Amino acid sequence: MQALSPRTMHAKKRLRGLPVRFARGRAGSTAVEFAMIALPFLALIMGIIELSMIYLVSTTLENATADVARMVRTGQLQTSGTTQNASSFTTKICGELAWLSSCSSNLYVDVNKISSWSSYSTTPPTKNGQIDTTQLNFNMGGPGDIIMVRAFYQWTLFTPVLDGMAATLNGGTTLITSTSAFRNEPYAAS
Repeated sequence: MQALSPRTMHAKKRLRGLPVRFARGRAGSTAVEFAMIALPFLALIMGIIELSMIYLVSTTLENATADVARMVRTGQLQTSGTTQNASSFTTKICGELAWLSSCSSNLYVDVNKISSWSSYSTTPPTKNGQIDTTQLNFNMGGPGDIIMVRAFYQWTLFTPVLDGMAATLNGGTTLITSTSAFRNEPYAAS
């Protein structure tokens, strides 16, 4: 049997004491703790940012819908002399949401004359996880008519955690809705 060199003997002693040194060692514990906490922490931060963006879009959509609906309520759009349709109405709302670059492709409007305040359903016009454009109408009514204006914006979620909780449509998108219901003022119809 060959005698071990002092260097080899020292290495064996170090290996035998490795588990004890590992259990006592504190060097690098901060890095390990950060690695365990970083992913949930970043997911939480991304979720907070996403919810803030949804709230921002919701608030600005609500304001834009109310502003454009006021034009209907006062008869300004009906008596303007220009043809009004869902596309021009969408353009008016998107004009107030200029910071959203994809507004015109993600915004849908539903303007309906209703017979009474309680006769209209407020369920979103979705079918199989997509917006069903066949359920959308455009009728601004006349003086004294009850009108319900609804705007629907498709917001694509970028936080995977919220995708399972807030996605109401296919493809990881959620539907942000704004509604304004009113009785048209007795304007002079042209």
